[in-house]
Amino acid sequence: MNKVNNYLISVSIATLSTSAFAVESSDPIVIPTHNWSSQIVMSHIVGGIYENMGYTVDYVSTDSQAVYEAIRLGDATLEVEVWEGAYGVAFEEAKSKGGIVDAGDHPAVTREDWWYPAYVEELCPGLPDWEALNACAEEFSMPETAPKGRFLGGPVDWLKHDSERIDALGMDFVVINAGSAAALWAELSAAEKRGQPIVLFNWTPNFIEALYPGSFVEFPEYFEGCKDDASLGPNPNETYDCGNPADGYLKKAAWDGMADKWPTAYETLTNIEFSNIQIAEMAKMVDIDGMEPEEAAVAWLEDNESVWKPWAE
Repeated sequence: MNKVNNYLISVSIATLSTSAFAVESSDPIVIPTHNWSSQIVMSHIVGGIYENMGYTVDYVSTDSQAVYEAIRLGDATLEVEVWEGAYGVAFEEAKSKGGIVDAGDHPAVTREDWWYPAYVEELCPGLPDWEALNACAEEFSMPETAPKGRFLGGPVDWLKHDSERIDALGMDFVVINAGSAAALWAELSAAEKRGQPIVLFNWTPNFIEALYPGSFVEFPEYFEGCKDDASLGPNPNETYDCGNPADGYLKKAAWDGMADKWPTAYETLTNIEFSNIQIAEMAKMVDIDGMEPEEAAVAWLEDNESVWKPWAE
């Protein structure tokens, strides 16, 4: 984004003033951003709220797995989107070491798993059952995976353990990782136009479900211990022999020193709550409407003062 746009966004944020008070520390609240649109927009929305309260905010691009260690050590201050399926393990591991706290849940209910567009059911009878998918594996093959099927995963740093699941369930698939969320949607669009079978990583809340009817693959139901106790589940010798939670949480996390250093900002973070519809709209503003994430955040703040101002009171 150019300097003019940055200036205009700063001016726009400045006009959304809340009641003034003396901030507890002039040190910047460090907000990490990752590589999917809703998280970047939400991070800038939260940062915009803090700036309107008088705080200084810095944004830093951070690996979406390593961020929990960064927060635990105080190198970053908070995380606005802790998805259970993707980051629950990393979050819980960091929390067990101390230094990072659970700052509350969003009301949004999440799901992250293998997904296919609706037309694929005509090409692979028995879906959404995972065993039916596996029986059709060759239909999903690509030159780099043949004769096995291709599962198009998200960026590597999203770390979904899909290869472990494939091994645990004996599936005839190979994981090929897309470089970005945009690359996932480009492949989906191209496959849909050709009527080509495709199974890829998807999640909800997400704008994609409004554009492409489809379904998540139904794997063996998630259970406590699936990811760390091989004796449980359908394969007694392997972990990850289950799907991801179908009703996962979406949390906020914070450095445990935040409540002492910026107590009002921490309280505001615990008040912030986004719904599935709001989060899907954030992604749509960037991925469909073509806005920059910072511009989308300003637009959201301008249009939703009645929503966010009570969080900061």
